[in-house]
Amino acid sequence: MRVVELASLAPGPFAATMLSDLGAEVLRVDRVAHLPSTPPASPPPDPLGRGRRSIAVDLKNPDGVDVVLRLAARADVLIEGFRPGVTERLGIGPNDCFAANPRLIYGRMTGYGQNGPLAQAAGHDIDYLAIAGALDPIGPADGPPAPPINYVADFGGGGMLLVVGILAALHERSQSGRGQVVDASMTEGAGLLAAFVRGLRSSGGWPGPRGTNIFDGGAPFYGTYACSDGRFVAVGAVEPQFYAELLRGLGLRADDLPPQHDRDHWPATKARFAEIFATKSRDDWAKTFRNTDACVTPVLSLEEAPKHPHHKVRKSFVDIAGTPQPAPAPRLSRTPGAVQGPAPYPGQHTREALVDWGFPEEEIDGLIDIKAIG
Repeated sequence: MRVVELASLAPGPFAATMLSDLGAEVLRVDRVAHLPSTPPASPPPDPLGRGRRSIAVDLKNPDGVDVVLRLAARADVLIEGFRPGVTERLGIGPNDCFAANPRLIYGRMTGYGQNGPLAQAAGHDIDYLAIAGALDPIGPADGPPAPPINYVADFGGGGMLLVVGILAALHERSQSGRGQVVDASMTEGAGLLAAFVRGLRSSGGWPGPRGTNIFDGGAPFYGTYACSDGRFVAVGAVEPQFYAELLRGLGLRADDLPPQHDRDHWPATKARFAEIFATKSRDDWAKTFRNTDACVTPVLSLEEAPKHPHHKVRKSFVDIAGTPQPAPAPRLSRTPGAVQGPAPYPGQHTREALVDWGFPEEEIDGLIDIKAIG
């Protein structure tokens, strides 16, 4: 499967990385203006750029536009992450590309979708979460909503949702023979990811304000606790049998505490747990709860995570050009994914990639001469 990726910000590249890890050939189209003055000594340590080649194209040059259209004619998928209407103005919109290749899957990644009052508005992960209703439930009871970095809308509700749409469209194409547009909105993706909490709210399982419910830090058996060394453990002992294991590890008996789901006493139970967790270090608690079903784990840093024994056995992280990066996921038993290489710098493979995609060498020289490519 061949994918043309028009260089953009995080969610689009993340989708292209996932497709590359699962076996697609990805060719990124960078801007000529982003060409480095000299090639860097080592590959960029960018997990969102790995596993593809890069060509540099001037999309304001008609001959550069023609290069992209010819690539689209040879591709299965095109991914773009501009505001609605930008690729149309450049001459590489869906209709332009479908004229060259009616089987193309045209993936579009935006914050608010291709139409609607906010379609042209600027935004970031936090804004998409906010208007999707997904941000309000996150955070402590005595504080404002807390942004979960930019994991949720950008990557879960954005890049991953775009991959789902692309794979669905490819499957449909195998029956119809026709391409189509995939309109992936980070706002709608964030709303979809909040479906579970929305369901709990509707059924009475999420009755309180922010920070007082079962999965938002309100419950004593689902949250994080500080240890004596200033580091943290994560507790997720939701089911009664897991809660019993938690109490056992903390040296408590069920009779010492109110019932697990007595919301009125949750603050007092949390305070009791916090007092006990503060008596030992994070790693001591990890040893205490090792080989139990208490659902207590150490909160590892980005640097610590790749060194965890479970990740080492599973090879959950891979070394790419000296940098630990998450391994391809999910895992396929017969055709496992693999990182196809480190991230390129812009324009690193212009000549070799265009040759592989069917451009004659002399034409490439001419396109370089007129600065349509770099």
